[in-house]
Amino acid sequence: MIDLGLNKNATRMLTGLIMGTIVMLCIMNGGLALLALLIVMLAAGSKEYVKILNHKGFYPSLKVIYFTEAILATVVYFNRVDLVAITLTICAMCSFMWVLFRGRQPYIANVATTLLGMVYCGWFPLHLMFLRNLSNTKYDSGLGFIVLMFTSILLTDIGGYYIGSKFGKNKLAPVISPNKTIEGSVGGMSFAIIGSLLIWAYMNYLLHIEVQWYLMICAAVICTLFAQIGDLCESLIKRDAGVKDSGTSLPGHGGFLDRTDSFILTIPVMYYFCKCFIFHTEWIQTLSTFVKGLF
Repeated sequence: MIDLGLNKNATRMLTGLIMGTIVMLCIMNGGLALLALLIVMLAAGSKEYVKILNHKGFYPSLKVIYFTEAILATVVYFNRVDLVAITLTICAMCSFMWVLFRGRQPYIANVATTLLGMVYCGWFPLHLMFLRNLSNTKYDSGLGFIVLMFTSILLTDIGGYYIGSKFGKNKLAPVISPNKTIEGSVGGMSFAIIGSLLIWAYMNYLLHIEVQWYLMICAAVICTLFAQIGDLCESLIKRDAGVKDSGTSLPGHGGFLDRTDSFILTIPVMYYFCKCFIFHTEWIQTLSTFVKGLF
């Protein structure tokens, strides 16, 4: 970990400011800048993920995960969604072959954790590019909704910390994350909803971009729910492996997974929500097709 000669809070704020600025600049530019950002995040997150699992005695293949992420990143950049299924199929087979020829115990766990790494560290975060590239006659891109997502998650953290520290009594997940409370969770959601309404007012009355207020609230609720679930999921992985932080790459924040865990599940859910309910009108047909697929 880099020693900046600052106290913990100052180090955390400085790291967050630098990282947030870089992330937003890449997202605003899109294209290759966003792809480069995602590649760095995926590479760092995957390495931390494998290191965490090593503490548990599992040995997922970082090489197979990197290989899968490289192909998926290329597929996503060129918007070839039709190639995602075959990519995941081939790479899943590679996971089995890696374990077969490597011959290292535990076999099943190594295959399973490699497959999880592909999806959790690779496929989920890459939806950010899909979300950024959404467009229709009403909205030029998904940039505004990415800002809404980042704002909702940030306010969830702020509201959860403030309300939880002041009024928190009932534990949300005592085994996985003892410091989180139900009151903090509700407080974080409340902050996110208020933030979404402020963004809605800004878009409607200042930018003259029409969007239904209830869709903004739904988006905020989705973001705050899956941000908290994502945070708990990473805590579950770390606690099961017996580690406190995923790494030390980011001064004051731990590792990349520690800083991005709230986004990993939120990004794909937000993308599909925007795709079905905001950028397209055939969401009823999409829902109908999904329901029919269950039977």
